[in-house]
Amino acid sequence: MHHFKRRWARSLTRKRGEVTRGECLPQSLAPLAIALVFLTASTARADDARPADFVDAATIVPGLVVEMRYAGTHNFVGEPIAGYARPVCLLTREAAQALASVESDLGARGLGLKVFDCYRPRRAVAHFVRWARTIADVRGKAEFYPDVDKRQLFELGYIATQSGHSRGSTVDLTLVRRSDNTELDMGTPFDFFSPKSWPSDVTVNVEARRNRAVLAAAMRRGGFRPYEKEWWHFTLRGEPYPSSSFDAPVQ
Repeated sequence: MHHFKRRWARSLTRKRGEVTRGECLPQSLAPLAIALVFLTASTARADDARPADFVDAATIVPGLVVEMRYAGTHNFVGEPIAGYARPVCLLTREAAQALASVESDLGARGLGLKVFDCYRPRRAVAHFVRWARTIADVRGKAEFYPDVDKRQLFELGYIATQSGHSRGSTVDLTLVRRSDNTELDMGTPFDFFSPKSWPSDVTVNVEARRNRAVLAAAMRRGGFRPYEKEWWHFTLRGEPYPSSSFDAPVQ
């Protein structure tokens, strides 16, 4: 029974409610399978609406610099991403308030935050997946993945079929000088597909390593946890929707 549940869960992650070829269900389990389909579909519909407590983080975080990369063309795909109707940083209220405390903390050092991505609809994740499977489209390769064969993006974990951003409490960001909003040197650009982007990487210069440490320490103090393979990626501890995945557009 546990084996069946795992196998059925895998089929749902591929495409909600559809059993993939080669995975026929025992007739005795058909009623359970049907119930799971309806339950999953119902959850998906409920999550399509953005929760009322999602806020524009710029209205909560004084001085926040917003550059929503996926609302424009300066990203690894090279075009606006599905679901980003406006360049707005949407977050749960809890995450936005925690980010405000980080901004205040950094302000004492003359630093601030610049966000590249916040809440990400499921349809945007699906756009990334379609792009990754279009092997011939390498418009952003020189800037974002010069040393990676695009056919390996899934295998290496740079593209996935689900994202924590879709829960509304994950943010991609960097440090800026408050005086002129200039980005600090972090060793690699945002969304650079390489082990050099790992916070633990020691091949980047000393200044970049120091800046990464400052950002990570401030985010931890503010209640966020880092991601081991991206220096820019942080998720709020105790996030309010840990099991959800929303699809309402950013607008």
